[in-house]
Amino acid sequence: MLRNILRLRTGRWAVGLLAFLLLLGLFGGTLAPYEPNQTVGDSLLGPSAEHWLGTDYLGRDVLSRILAGSALSLSGALFVALLAFLFGAIPGVLSVYLGRTFEWVSLRVTDTLIALPFLVFAVAMTALLGNGVVQALFAVGILLAPVFYRVARTATLGVEGSQYVEAAVLAGASTRWVVSKHVLVKVLPPLAIAFATTVGTGLAVIASLTFLSIGVSPPTATWGGVLATDLQFIAVRPSAPFVPVALILISVLACNLLADAVRDVTGESGRQLLARKAASSSRRRARTATANIPGGTHV
Repeated sequence: MLRNILRLRTGRWAVGLLAFLLLLGLFGGTLAPYEPNQTVGDSLLGPSAEHWLGTDYLGRDVLSRILAGSALSLSGALFVALLAFLFGAIPGVLSVYLGRTFEWVSLRVTDTLIALPFLVFAVAMTALLGNGVVQALFAVGILLAPVFYRVARTATLGVEGSQYVEAAVLAGASTRWVVSKHVLVKVLPPLAIAFATTVGTGLAVIASLTFLSIGVSPPTATWGGVLATDLQFIAVRPSAPFVPVALILISVLACNLLADAVRDVTGESGRQLLARKAASSSRRRARTATANIPGGTHV
């Protein structure tokens, strides 16, 4: 799948942007020129050679805070997507096989979670369990779980009634064998698309929560927290919010591009497109080889 994704332009853009974000999350704190909470100069300085993005209202280097906050922002989005996958995809598959009671309960819980607004539920969870990053990420992951539940359940229902699955059941195959050998093969591609989009959604929601100081309290550096600080003094430094906003948009764009690429390579139209590209590439190589042979153009 990765090889096919890299053959698409959207796939190459997605992998490149995600590689950049991965490096930013892993080494952002190391690359920061100053400690993120250290006062290094006067407040609200403009960009300069010493401070590429200037300083905030406390005299802290903005670039250092953005780089140091990358790890928490990106890892939080990934954690939210994994949590949503566990609480959504697994019950979605099992709801088809564990009987009417489990199916009815899981559907009612899913409908309830869909009706809850993100920010209100996150605020309630942090107020109940404490204003911590784990509580906020847990709340967001639970609210995103219905996306995986519906995708997994729909894909499983489509496979469960197919003839080869019915033949396997009639031959004496167990439910566990059918799920592992037949269902997961069909369910994983749409779940991969949902996972990619959920990472982007989770990052945007986490940025919104940290913007409101929910889950992470100052002076912890996050993209949302840096953006909130910059917006308070936008009249003094109008260009200050550009970098955190750009990073959030790039992250969401990379996840959506990856989801589009996975959809293209796993769908029927995507396979046809890849086959046409492979055939066109083979014809070009054949023409090049023929042209390099003496007298080959006359063959």
